[in-house]
Amino acid sequence: MNLLPSSPNSSFMHGVFTAVRCPTMIRNSAVIINSGQLLIVHGFRLRFTFSLTFKFFTSTASLPQNLPVEHDISAQLFTILSRPNWQKHPSLKVLIPSISPSHISALFALNLDPQTALAFFNWIGQKHGFKHNVQSYVSIINILVPNGYLHIAEKMRILMIKSTDSLENALFVLEMLRSMNRRGDDFKFKLTLRCYNMLLMLLSRFLMIDEMKSVYLEMLDDMVTPNIYTFNTMVNGYCKLGYVVEAELYVSKIVQAGLSLDTFTYTSLILGYCRNKNVDGAYRIFLSMPSKGCRRNEVSYTNMINGFCEARRIDEALKLFSQMHEDNCSPTVRTYTVLIHAMCQLGRKTEAFSMFKEMTEKGSEPNVYTWTVLIHSLCEDNNFDDAKKMLNGMLEKGLVPSLVTYNALIDGYCKKGMSTSALEILSLMESNNCSPNARTYNELILGFCRAKNVHKAMSLLNEMLNRKLQPDVVTYNLLIHGQCKEGHLDSAYKLLSLMNESGLVPDEWTYSVFVDTLCKREQVEEARLLFDSLKVKGIKANEVIYSALIDGYCKVGKVSDGHSLLDKMLSDGWVPNSFTYNSLIDGYCKEKNYQEALLLMEIMIKRGIKPAVDTYTILIENLLKDGLCKVECLEIAQRLFDHMKEKGLLPNEDIYNSLLGCSCRLGLYGNAVRWLDIMIEQGHLPHLDSCKLLLCGLYDEGNNEKAKTVFYSLLQCGYNYDEMTWKVLIDGLLKKGLVDKCSELFGIMEKQGCQIHPKTYSMLIEGFDGVQDID
Repeated sequence: MNLLPSSPNSSFMHGVFTAVRCPTMIRNSAVIINSGQLLIVHGFRLRFTFSLTFKFFTSTASLPQNLPVEHDISAQLFTILSRPNWQKHPSLKVLIPSISPSHISALFALNLDPQTALAFFNWIGQKHGFKHNVQSYVSIINILVPNGYLHIAEKMRILMIKSTDSLENALFVLEMLRSMNRRGDDFKFKLTLRCYNMLLMLLSRFLMIDEMKSVYLEMLDDMVTPNIYTFNTMVNGYCKLGYVVEAELYVSKIVQAGLSLDTFTYTSLILGYCRNKNVDGAYRIFLSMPSKGCRRNEVSYTNMINGFCEARRIDEALKLFSQMHEDNCSPTVRTYTVLIHAMCQLGRKTEAFSMFKEMTEKGSEPNVYTWTVLIHSLCEDNNFDDAKKMLNGMLEKGLVPSLVTYNALIDGYCKKGMSTSALEILSLMESNNCSPNARTYNELILGFCRAKNVHKAMSLLNEMLNRKLQPDVVTYNLLIHGQCKEGHLDSAYKLLSLMNESGLVPDEWTYSVFVDTLCKREQVEEARLLFDSLKVKGIKANEVIYSALIDGYCKVGKVSDGHSLLDKMLSDGWVPNSFTYNSLIDGYCKEKNYQEALLLMEIMIKRGIKPAVDTYTILIENLLKDGLCKVECLEIAQRLFDHMKEKGLLPNEDIYNSLLGCSCRLGLYGNAVRWLDIMIEQGHLPHLDSCKLLLCGLYDEGNNEKAKTVFYSLLQCGYNYDEMTWKVLIDGLLKKGLVDKCSELFGIMEKQGCQIHPKTYSMLIEGFDGVQDID
């Protein structure tokens, strides 16, 4: 089918081959082009819009409803250009700020002669603020080619390829060039060797390796002989993705063609081997270059240094960096930045800042990415004052912070809970003409949800929509999680509906929030219905969903249902974590089925799941509860304590207090003193109820000095002295009738300067008097 009307040189009403990218992309489609029909190009859905006398279309920025306005500007331009000395027309100066590439396309679809079109194309391209894009280049090419201006059209074609700034545009340019290359009429425009090479470089830039291979084969079919630039571009394209085997096929083609591998070839191979995680192989190529007659350049060094850095072999990278001068190479900004980035990642931040200073002193000015790496590093360390200073330093240097720079600061502030400061950065970036993207808003939404300000997070969603930014699955998941966390389940379900209406597909993380929230509300059956519906939705439940539902069953006493779900989880190929097992162990403990709980712990260890501190805490606390505190239970608990210590886990305060309390209740006071000493040494606070039992027990055994030593130790723990007086002296010793001992310990408190409330003192004196009256 014809791309454009095939009547050459007849009026200049050539249809303009211009694309509108729609949200829906269609891959693997043939080219179907007719007036007024839908144009399908590989990877795109494009649409022709036309009137009775011309046809044109616009970019995504100007949708069909804007076409009359654009046509008005184009019509005014056409009127101006129809007159002699149009450059001096007074109205043209007024129109210039409003002219966009889509207006050029609409203009060139009118009856404009090619010389005027070319003159205006060059003239507008030199005006400040205007930049031709793929759309406008295609428009001028479609005028130049059928009128025989092929030499100029070739230059425009090269400029069009260079101007391509996105994957979508690259696909469009590829199909447009292919179409003109294959035509048999006046719109036929064969691809030259240079154009093929430029096209391959474009495809390589966007990692479109399959398209590169197709274009290379088409080049051979066209009887265009590849040169060293062709082969090197193919090698580089494959190497960018780490496809070394495929790259080496084109290396062999270089040799077969009688050409020699050059520095570019070897440098690409170094990159490929590094991307393939074969750093040693890359280094062998690097070392062999001089013997092959190829000079190593700055890119060769930087690729190799980057390979070492990505392999976390920073010292080898630094050694290579120090040797660059041996090949008369100087580090580039990228070389420095690669090293600075690696140092920051490995925690060697002092060295990173020293290198930053060094590169400035040596005349290698840091670029935006260099500054951004350090700003991000400072934010990770919560050093926001210095991060902000660096941002100001960038601005003072005349550098324009990128979206990544601002996002790094916003992300850092939000993670620290400083959402208000993050909003200030948002205002700053907007004042510097940097528009936020969906990621910016996702970071802000996460920050406000963490700060439990879900109302503000929702307002940010509205702001996104007003800016024509499309919220993604992550955006909705964050908001759903925020609403659920605040207990607003209805609002969360409304967000789920909105998500579906906008064409987004909820994922397993979306539903994991709902399952977890329902389980926490003890609505386990509703959670199970949602779980069972996932299969119908084509979603595979993940380990988070399984673990949440298992925990939900255990919390409502349905441990057997939870255990059955664990079996299903394993059969579905998911590996439970310690949280999953902890839920079941806790459930069995609540049922007093300690044998099953201990067996489950053994099973998790055999399956390679390491018990966490929480696992041991659940078992030990439940084994040593008041009603279950028996010698045999204490022995099991002590064995569990020893086991966790062997595994390098630090027992927490709850574990120590359980062991201390049970020892006291069993009258094992020597054992209890040992646990108390360990606790105090580790900085843990023993429960005063246990201490009361311990002191009374020691006095009952006649171990007065030990009791006083224990009391001295307790005074150093930082307890509230009133609470100690009440629990240990009044509720403990006085109740037991140990008036003398109580008086003695109170005397120790006075000597230590322990101040207690007058009311507490009165109660203590009344306690003394009451006991004496009884006597």
